[in-house]
Amino acid sequence: MAIQIAQDPAADKVLAESPFALLAGMMLDQQFPMERAFAGPAKVLERFGSLEPAAIAAADPERFSELCRTPPAIHRYGGSMAARLQELARVVVDEYDGDASRIWTEASDGKDLLKRIQGLPGFGKQKAQIFTALVAKQLGVRPAGWEKAAGDYALEGYRSVADVVDPVSLQKVRDYKKAKKAAAKDA
Repeated sequence: MAIQIAQDPAADKVLAESPFALLAGMMLDQQFPMERAFAGPAKVLERFGSLEPAAIAAADPERFSELCRTPPAIHRYGGSMAARLQELARVVVDEYDGDASRIWTEASDGKDLLKRIQGLPGFGKQKAQIFTALVAKQLGVRPAGWEKAAGDYALEGYRSVADVVDPVSLQKVRDYKKAKKAAAKDA
């Protein structure tokens, strides 16, 4: 299955070809439209020329921040997200020899996978659960116990980015989130 989260063929191709891009897109997915967050790595590649974690980690922070803030920015908080992206790249370099896919392909089970993801900058429990579901549902990486680790995000339906495979599913996820927000507000 081809990744269609950014809803832009070129940006989705970057996500499909670069494990670090997919991880970075997930990191950027907060307080910003989902498809724009996942298009961020393609902007970085276009402007910086690389998505190699070692290159991003070693980049001059001021210049890297500037390219991330240049309109259209990679995020509404382009400067702080540039710093977090460099921090994420450093962790991938230091702990996974620059290969982001090792985070999920070498996990011993679902609990280990969740722990590895939660240990990354910008990944709290909920985001780690969503990314666990994303790699399971869209990449077929399903270590034993991944469903328990991902919680409700492992269920069939349209709860998160893990379930976005086309424009229709993107809208269904948006509708689900809107209904959930409204229910929480009413409670």
